[in-house]
Amino acid sequence: MFRLLHTQGSARAGELILAHSHVPTPVFMPVGTQACVKALDAQDLSEILQAKIILANTYHTYLRPGAAIMKEFGGVHNFSGFAGSFLSDSGGFQAFSLGQNVKKTQEGIWFCSHIDGSKHFFTPESVLDMQYALNSDIMMILDDLIALPADEKRLAQSIETTTRWAVRSMNYHRAQQARGLAQGNHIFGIVQGGVSERFRAQSARELVELNFDGYALGGLAVGESAQEMYETIDFTTPLLPESKPRYLMGVGTPENIIEAIDRGVDMFDCVMPSRNARNGTLFTSFGKLHIKSPQYKHDHAPLDESCSCYTCKHFSRGYLHHLFRAGEITYHRLATLHNLSYYLTLVSGARAAILSNKWSEYKRRFYAKRDQS
Repeated sequence: MFRLLHTQGSARAGELILAHSHVPTPVFMPVGTQACVKALDAQDLSEILQAKIILANTYHTYLRPGAAIMKEFGGVHNFSGFAGSFLSDSGGFQAFSLGQNVKKTQEGIWFCSHIDGSKHFFTPESVLDMQYALNSDIMMILDDLIALPADEKRLAQSIETTTRWAVRSMNYHRAQQARGLAQGNHIFGIVQGGVSERFRAQSARELVELNFDGYALGGLAVGESAQEMYETIDFTTPLLPESKPRYLMGVGTPENIIEAIDRGVDMFDCVMPSRNARNGTLFTSFGKLHIKSPQYKHDHAPLDESCSCYTCKHFSRGYLHHLFRAGEITYHRLATLHNLSYYLTLVSGARAAILSNKWSEYKRRFYAKRDQS
């Protein structure tokens, strides 16, 4: 499933070999919450952005359109028209985000739908069933995510629950494979433990013993500082098998991604580029650009002179400023294409730099451009 091709320091360049695509790493996965990336279609993703893998959301697709529809269409690839690979989360983060509408038990998670208030129950096995219906290339197990800061008692409980559910998930997945099913579906464990080196080490050790196809660092960017997150990545990645992919869930800014690559992370996802695009914030090589500002009304330049994305090649800041101010839907597509292109180019550039032993120079230039702005 994963080939590690080259390292420079802790930074890694590799390749995920999946049923629907081969994915160069480091990789950023655009977030397709409802089986689509907001404002884009499958052609935008595959032909313009040339994305190899995107993320689908188990919680949202479970509620709408549901497992039966996914099975009827033969999985999320046929349903969405995106022929590349999909990684699906477990729905645990969405349940965490629902706050008071969630109740965790030994068996799983009760939650109320944000759509109609109906009551539902996620178990380690049921979230895998939904992901089998999606036919995800990579499936995330159900874990016990908590906000930070958290006391030692809650951290210990989170790890205990996460490991117990991980055992159930792996046993269930192996049982499906023994029946000749789920042959193209890989399964990742999620390391918890807050920002505690002791708890992260315990969680990593228990999950590595289960021999997952890959490992995610979960429970970060949920209240801790950026420095605490970096330190946690520093002491967690060496605990994970070098031969398996490492995924930092839900993170984050371009700076977060550069720092995490430097610490040995291979995979990323975040709603930030697409959500910020819709809200008027564009990512560039020199930092953020707020397109709603009146200063761009007469600006004939592209968003970023050094960017070769579809939007920058064809449209000006002045035009995008007009579209945003006018509330035109076209703005959402063009802005999302730019932001996702920026993220995808950032990680592909990082990969090329690692392969050519120029990672340190690449990282230095990344920050130098921001310092000049």
